[in-house]
Amino acid sequence: MSIYGLAPVEWYGKGIRLLGRTAVECTRDQLANAIGQEIAAIATTSGSGTPRVMIVDPFVGSGNTLYWMMRHVPHAVGVGYEVDPQVFELTKRNLSILGLPLEVQHADYAKALEELSVSADALLIVFIAPPWGNALSTSDGLDLRHTTPPASEIIDRLTERFGNPMLFAIQVYEKIVPASVAELGVRFDWSALRIYDFNAAGQNHGVLLATRGWRPGRDSAEYR
Repeated sequence: MSIYGLAPVEWYGKGIRLLGRTAVECTRDQLANAIGQEIAAIATTSGSGTPRVMIVDPFVGSGNTLYWMMRHVPHAVGVGYEVDPQVFELTKRNLSILGLPLEVQHADYAKALEELSVSADALLIVFIAPPWGNALSTSDGLDLRHTTPPASEIIDRLTERFGNPMLFAIQVYEKIVPASVAELGVRFDWSALRIYDFNAAGQNHGVLLATRGWRPGRDSAEYR
């Protein structure tokens, strides 16, 4: 499992350690890199030149997705929140070992968002990947209405708290309950579903990309 741009033998040799559940749940390099590239490509079409950009990961875990998003949007300010004390301490230690300039806070996302300050002219990018738990089943696939918390709850908190133009990246599974995507769709000005062909058919992950307060620019036909 490659993470932080390092093969297993490299990161382990540097003293990086992961909890078992983090290894299972985290977004690995290949997928995190692809998500970061997608986000960067869409952000450049926001129509504001090079705006201020804030990237938020409310369920940061290992911090690997935040790392790749920041790598592809290098002028952004990024912050991640992790409520689990063990995961937070290991992630903080791992990032320190690698000297990565990522801000990770031990906090519940809902309380943290209430305290987050974002410049009024900033593009707010949010990666939404709450624990799936019982939201993923072999019969129906992923139901975004049953993640912990539901994806809609996270989005509503953000849109009620901030008036900024927003770009959401919601991690999904290849098999997904259509009604759960449709429920989210009414909240956005634009959205697109991307599934990455990295694993065997039926076992791939992807991302639901969506904007609020703006639409991708006309010069980017791929994202219309």
